[in-house]
Amino acid sequence: MTKRTIAVFTGNRAEYGLQVPVLQAISKHSDLKYQLLVSGAHLDHNFGRTLTEIVQDGFSISKEIKIAMVPDQQTTTAKAISSGISEISAALEELKPDILLVYADRFEGFAAVIAGTQMNIPTAHIEGGDITEGGALDDSVRHAMTKLAHMHFTTNTEATNRILAMGEEPWRVHTVGFPAIDLISQGNYATALELEESLEVSFEKPLVLFTQHSVTTEYQKSGFQIKQSLSALARLADDGVQILITYPNNDVGGAEIIEEIEKYRNYNGIKISSSLGRYRYHGILAMAKDLHSKVVCAGNSSSGIKETPAFGCPTVNIGSRQEGRLRGQNVIDAVYDENEIYEAIWKGLHDTNFRKICIDAPNPYGVGDAGEKIASVLATIPLGEQLLRKKMMNTGQNRDGWFR
Repeated sequence: MTKRTIAVFTGNRAEYGLQVPVLQAISKHSDLKYQLLVSGAHLDHNFGRTLTEIVQDGFSISKEIKIAMVPDQQTTTAKAISSGISEISAALEELKPDILLVYADRFEGFAAVIAGTQMNIPTAHIEGGDITEGGALDDSVRHAMTKLAHMHFTTNTEATNRILAMGEEPWRVHTVGFPAIDLISQGNYATALELEESLEVSFEKPLVLFTQHSVTTEYQKSGFQIKQSLSALARLADDGVQILITYPNNDVGGAEIIEEIEKYRNYNGIKISSSLGRYRYHGILAMAKDLHSKVVCAGNSSSGIKETPAFGCPTVNIGSRQEGRLRGQNVIDAVYDENEIYEAIWKGLHDTNFRKICIDAPNPYGVGDAGEKIASVLATIPLGEQLLRKKMMNTGQNRDGWFR
């Protein structure tokens, strides 16, 4: 039997970390093989060139796809999507996969879904149906990807219900859980000793892991927003707290955030890294399970909402970017205000009762077998006209003049 070829697209470091269990499951499946399409920030030296992390993980790269990115402008993302569609479609035409697999809500992934579906390539989408109402374009992009894609793999039942409410046929929608939990369940992350040696930190002292991205619908405010956070972090550093800052993604506004971050490059107690990599990132979060090790995740990354519950790690979610997203009991919300951010992080570090709640709280994102579930569907779903011809299940019938 000929193996099905699954083209997996990745354009961002955070997205790739969530795709690793899926790639592992595909590579182990007897009826599947993968082609890895690497693009976006993975190829950009300004954002850590995380292509090297993919190679270190042992995955073979089938295609490096360069997407043209102009400096921070209102047209940046629109032009990048245009470039992405052109370059990705050329790669798909050459590789001729049986199925294209795309993750989440990034503009690079949006370009990939447009290219694949317009070429009549069966396209699967992971993490559709989620909501983030915080001013970023994520919701609009994610839901548009859902309506284009032919298969849906959701992380939770609420997301599944939203996709069904969008009129998708039930047989296309699969509730699989959050793929990153697979790796966390395996314990595949750095040990305390590895982290202390490679990052020159000590888990005998409090530590804050910080990442803040721009909010794409208000990118002009990125400078003000990051300054509030950095001022709070500097105060914490003065109090003896260790601060690890990682770069934002390559959305418009990201360059201004990096410019402000770099002003703290030599600040006592603050360390800056373009990217820690999934192995070290999860290793730091895992230290939160030990009440003796005071660790807090802070910023506005989706990982602070979706990945930290598995580790019982307190999270300070800053601003509106993750507003509306399903979350556990380990999250403290703060606005862009230096004092409020400082106090929220201090609570996460030193409030023993809250930290116990974080450790004991249930994880709303699954138990750790998403990769295998996704691979099983990709191997068995019938390919052909029925998969490609989408049907709207909402009939639009009137009832008493109006029907929702």
